[in-house]
Amino acid sequence: MKAILSHVFLDNTLQSYLISLALIAGIFLFRSLLSHFLAGFIARIVRTKNPPFNKARFDALVISPTQFFLMVLVVIIAVARLNFPDVLNVDLYRTSVHEALEAVAKGVLVGSFVWLCNRLMSYVSELLHEKATQSADRTDDQLIVFFRDFFRVLLWIIGFLLILKFSFGFPLSTVLTGLSIVGAALALAFRESLENLIASFIIFFDKPFTIGDLIEVEKVTGNIEKIGLRSTRIRTTEKTYTTVPNKKMVDSVLNNLTLRTQRNVATVLELDLETPAESIARLVASIDQLLQHKDIEDANVFFSDTGKAAHTVQIDYFVATEVTIKAFFGLRQFINLALLDLLKQHNIQLAKADANIVIAQKEVPPPPPTASPI
Repeated sequence: MKAILSHVFLDNTLQSYLISLALIAGIFLFRSLLSHFLAGFIARIVRTKNPPFNKARFDALVISPTQFFLMVLVVIIAVARLNFPDVLNVDLYRTSVHEALEAVAKGVLVGSFVWLCNRLMSYVSELLHEKATQSADRTDDQLIVFFRDFFRVLLWIIGFLLILKFSFGFPLSTVLTGLSIVGAALALAFRESLENLIASFIIFFDKPFTIGDLIEVEKVTGNIEKIGLRSTRIRTTEKTYTTVPNKKMVDSVLNNLTLRTQRNVATVLELDLETPAESIARLVASIDQLLQHKDIEDANVFFSDTGKAAHTVQIDYFVATEVTIKAFFGLRQFINLALLDLLKQHNIQLAKADANIVIAQKEVPPPPPTASPI
């Protein structure tokens, strides 16, 4: 038996092959148990830092990448115990098959680890987002979404650098130096994207708006749904989904309608020129009494102007933002109908445009007399 196990095949003994196969078979058989054990260990760390722990969601995000990472790790360890056969170690364009397979294995291992870290980051961000939604301040909501995307990009960049280091053998100092030069060139080539990235930081620190605010910018009116690294997503009042670059959100004149303290309604009544001054005075007094409504916080009504076309009465009133939009439109309708009734009560007519259009017609001269034949 010992002689059989000591038999050498492709530069390795049969015993070495059996041990490596046993390790690989063991991880395939017990990958679920080991991944749950490792996920449970990570969960205990996360649970102590964040008490509201959702185990079902955590398992859905973490179990699959944990299983894949453990399988790749054990397979690499098992295969590393074996000597690569010289007969198979042929050259492939300045490198050998052994080196190429080793580089691929290291790259897959680094990628699986980055995948696992990315899933952990996703769960932590979801947990923090749930906490943030319980507070009245919506700034922390957008900060979590923004920095989740930012650190996710940073994580994949670090993973790419590690693959260059361990799979291809590039020194990180040389890679970082080269990336700085390439980064400068890319910064010039992608200047607009870089400006949008800088604008996203300005948005988060200056806070001109937050997620959920109703804003008006670049002829677009809607609610902020997401603030990304490059652009801001807006759900317009027409229920379309609009993407606006962050640079325009910073450079343009932005009207945050959510932060207004009152809603203003301005109405102009153009009265007929035959209306006497006493009737206008009584109408202004009646309108002022009408505007003493419980939902109207402030109001102004006055005889503002007169001229060749009409007498003008200006009406301005302000409604609190706590009033729902449906109640606000209902109040406007009530005020407008009441204004028509007041005009009727005071026997006042609105000014009308002159409908009589006089068209000047030129007199057509008669044709010259024809000469009689001689």
